[in-house]
Amino acid sequence: MATKDFDLLILGGVVYDGLGHPGLEADVAVAKDRIARVATGIDPARAAEVIDARGMAVAPGFIDPHSHTDIELLVNPRAESKIRQGVTTEIAGNCGYTVFPLTWRNYEERRRYCDEQYGVPLIWRDIGGFFSELESRGMAVNYATFMGHGTLRGAVFGAQDRPPNSEELAAMKELIRQNMEMGALGLSTGLIYVPGCYADQRELIELCRETAVYGGMYSTHMRNESDYLIEAVEEAITIALEARISLQISHLKLAYPRNWSKIHFVLSRISEVNAQGLEILADRYPYTASSTVLSAFMPPWIQQGTTSEYLARLEDPANDEKIRDYVNIQEEKVGSWDNVFISSVLRKDNEHLAGKSIRRAARDAGKEPYIFIRDLLISEEDQVWMINFSLNEDNFKRIILHPLVVIGSDGWARAPYGPLGKDKPHPRSYGTFPRMLGRYVREERIMSLERAIEKMTSLTARKFGIYGRGQIKEGFFADLSVFDPERVIDRATWTEPHQYPEGIPYVIVNGVPVIHEGSHTERLPGRILRKRQTIIL
Repeated sequence: MATKDFDLLILGGVVYDGLGHPGLEADVAVAKDRIARVATGIDPARAAEVIDARGMAVAPGFIDPHSHTDIELLVNPRAESKIRQGVTTEIAGNCGYTVFPLTWRNYEERRRYCDEQYGVPLIWRDIGGFFSELESRGMAVNYATFMGHGTLRGAVFGAQDRPPNSEELAAMKELIRQNMEMGALGLSTGLIYVPGCYADQRELIELCRETAVYGGMYSTHMRNESDYLIEAVEEAITIALEARISLQISHLKLAYPRNWSKIHFVLSRISEVNAQGLEILADRYPYTASSTVLSAFMPPWIQQGTTSEYLARLEDPANDEKIRDYVNIQEEKVGSWDNVFISSVLRKDNEHLAGKSIRRAARDAGKEPYIFIRDLLISEEDQVWMINFSLNEDNFKRIILHPLVVIGSDGWARAPYGPLGKDKPHPRSYGTFPRMLGRYVREERIMSLERAIEKMTSLTARKFGIYGRGQIKEGFFADLSVFDPERVIDRATWTEPHQYPEGIPYVIVNGVPVIHEGSHTERLPGRILRKRQTIIL
């Protein structure tokens, strides 16, 4: 049998190069893991495998700049909910939390969680060990990750509401150096979460300066996304300018109606500092509800120390009035506990709560909402997630149309089966990218298809230093998404989130079809994308 010139030929689709140019009908030929040729009239007989893409769009594989996938790839390396969206690269480790670095201070609690939640043995301490585990098992998508500041802080001196001393700061810097040298993209923060919320601006500047030495980025879940959003934006900008580091603002949003009018200032400020030379980008998902831990409604002072110390304070009647006052303020912001839904719990006897609003669940339990929230956090040892309907549709459209905002899920690689199919998670884990293409591009026409694809591919690749990906270009890696522009749509809903999208029949990763005619091939060609080291002295 004669040797074929190409391993794969995608025939007759409308090719979008990822750079914002209109699509052109062409064939895309793949040899091994690379795009070998983009042209018309390529003879199908020259390829070992042919995909007929006539009537479909052929785009670079989508790059998710805001993922929280980590352990999930060890539980199920098929990355079902992401690969079926056309996502071929996950950028994880956002919002200050990662599964490294681990020391004696934070290893045992993380090990217990991995074992109880997923049955995954935790045998690494740093990013290198975690990468080795992923590579040994294989995965359907490419994977890059930040290092989480909250995890870093916890590894060095726990969940303490104080600045680090000189020895602790030095230890954090040393861990940054070690993990950056092993391939971390940079440092991420979650400044509404414990222990990240205890860090002051000086600490963050110092750590970002260390990260910048290695050409790393700073990605931040800002300190506030509601009443003090403007101040939080200014803090993020100040940190980036002082540390001379590239800035990524995570899931840019304005929470609660009384803050929606701040949109003009925020977007104008991003444009202004970019024009002045700051490398800045933001990401956002196409939904009007956020999702985070239920303990975000608890005062930070009570969450210091270990989980058991935090829960003991929560149970102490002496703290009840002060905590209640704080929670009442949160209720005033959300408007009603009808707007907050329980999405995930750890204990089996509480699984019936998933999908219920706080108000309904409290009523069913015969408790007032504050007591219900307190008791649930205690019984679940703080492992409760929520969905909060606090965002504005028009603001989303203004945000996503901004030239410095890209599309990101803020989700996980999940599956409708097995351990990853539990609970009622935010539908963004299944629907972000097809929702953007189907609802907002095809149906509402808020932007062109080529512009949306650019926001899912090359803009993100350039910002994050994902070399050789994000474009359909000869010599680039063959990460490709083939979808039907007339059919692509998300199916995941708030009540039934574990549903795959429609209209994306083919997804190729490093030249290998992972989704073929809508089915998972069970092939795992994904790779670890370590940051290229550029030491800046």
